[in-house]
Amino acid sequence: MIDHKKLAVIHIVKRELGLSDDEYRDILHTAAGVNSAKDLDEAGFRRLMQFFARSGYYRINLQGLTLRQKLFIEHLFEELHWNPPHCRNFLLKYYRKPDIEGLNKKEASKVIEALKQIKKHRQS
Repeated sequence: MIDHKKLAVIHIVKRELGLSDDEYRDILHTAAGVNSAKDLDEAGFRRLMQFFARSGYYRINLQGLTLRQKLFIEHLFEELHWNPPHCRNFLLKYYRKPDIEGLNKKEASKVIEALKQIKKHRQS
């Protein structure tokens, strides 16, 4: 069985991808051979995450932004304690995008590196 943090990740991915319960159950069965995330072991969890990574589900937009990038940017915003208007202003000022979903894969990588540098600078 997997721990609660990994279950939470699965449910966040499900919500972020906007999957219906039927789609979600089909993916669980196809990728890991289970009907419920609670039945996943570590190997099944990895297979499920690899399935998402290789599938079209994993892409947020046509420009190649990945779900992993989006979630990591959101995580960094939270770690920096930035509120939504601050996040929006940052993206508009430096990337001319109103939200994360408007970023392409390369821009998202740049945002991640910039946020990591801001976090590192704050810690020193």
